[in-house]
This record gives sequence, structure tokens and C-alpha cells, in this order.
Amino acid sequence: MKTKCLIVDDEPLARDLIRHHVEKLENFEIVAECSDAMKALNILREKQVNLIFMDIQMPQITGIEFLKTLKYPPKVIITTAYREYALEGFELDVVDYLLKPITFERFLKSVNKYYQMSQEDVQLNVGSSAEKMGDESFVYVKENKKVVKVYLSEIRYIEGLSEYVQIFTDKRKIITKTSMAQMEEKLPAENFLRIHKSFIVSIGKIEAFTANTIEIQGKELPIGRSFKNAALSALNFTGSLAGV
Repeated sequence: MKTKCLIVDDEPLARDLIRHHVEKLENFEIVAECSDAMKALNILREKQVNLIFMDIQMPQITGIEFLKTLKYPPKVIITTAYREYALEGFELDVVDYLLKPITFERFLKSVNKYYQMSQEDVQLNVGSSAEKMGDESFVYVKENKKVVKVYLSEIRYIEGLSEYVQIFTDKRKIITKTSMAQMEEKLPAENFLRIHKSFIVSIGKIEAFTANTIEIQGKELPIGRSFKNAALSALNFTGSLAGV
């Protein structure tokens, strides 16, 4: 799968150079370009982005200020002419800090760092499917800098947030960097049900449902139109929910 890139820079020539470098890479594609952080925010809401090439000095707010507003940012490579922001950039856990003008050789080093960090994320997102210890099945997920065990019996539902998911359990909420598709693959289909592009539910935790919603611990979750038939079938419901 190709890495989806966003270029954010108010200088057209700078965007052209980054685009030229990215186009040399077989497994990368540019999904959008823009000239300021506010436009970048709208793009992140509409498109999947794995990697941002971000300038610092831009209209309205700086790239650093913009990154501080993102709760779950994609990976970021800063591209700038200003050395003095390097420390602040690395404190935001950016992949790399590139000083303009950016040669392809230096650009390639940053891309390799991105690959390495992404691979570490994959390796720490341990286990391709649920494991079992005694009578308890569980999955391992990465939370911040740790790998934590999550017992399937405690999961209520899972909500997707772009490149992250929130796992709501009986005890707490866990945020981990993975996709809904990857999370769905880990979970046994006999116990968990995808009801929406953004929601997976534990079948055993369902308390009530209608034609359009499922209720778990007082929380109503939407059933997506394209998931409705499969969801009702999995719940062994064959009657009519008209008017419900």
C-alpha cells in the first residue's frame, strides 16, 4: 500500500521541489497540496494522510502551532529554512527536520527514517489475531510508548479516528495507532461485529438495537447503511424493524 502524502507550504517553488522528490519514490503518492495550515486541516478531515511535509513559517498560524492543535497527527517531516525551530519540532515527535534547500539525498534519508518508524509501529502493534491465555482471549496493542494487553471480554466497542482507533473497555479507553480494518482482522468474527465504517461492537455487550442503532451500556452507536443487512443477520434477527 502506498504512503499517502500531504504537502503544506506557502511557497509554490518549495511545494514543487517536494513533489518532484516524492514522485521519484515508487511507494509514495501525493493526495493533496496546500499553502496554509487551515487548508491542511480540512484536507485531513476529508482524506487519509500517512505523512505530512510541513513548512513552519506560513500565513495565519505556523506549522509548529498547527501540529500542536492535532490530537492524533499523521507522521510529519518538517521542511523549513529556519534552524531555530528544530528542538521544538522534535519535541512534537516529528520524523525529521529538513532545512531548505532540500537535496534529494537528504530527503531520502528522511523517508528512510519514516519507513523505520512506521515499521516499529507495526512491530509494536503485536499479534495479527487474538491470542489466548487460559480461558481469556486477548490482543496486544500499542498505547503511547507501551504495548498493553486488552482482554476481549472487556471490550465494549471500538471507534475509528483516521489512523487511530479508540478501544472502549469496561475499565477505560485505550487509543492506539492502527486502522479499523487491521483491528477487525485481529478480532474473532463470532464475537465482534462491524456495524459502521467507524464502529466495531462486541456482540455480547449489545443491550438493544433498532434498524439504525445499537445500544451498549447506554451508548447509542449508528449502524451504517452498507453494514445493516450483515449486522442484522449476525444478530440472528429475521423480523421487521419497520417503525423502530
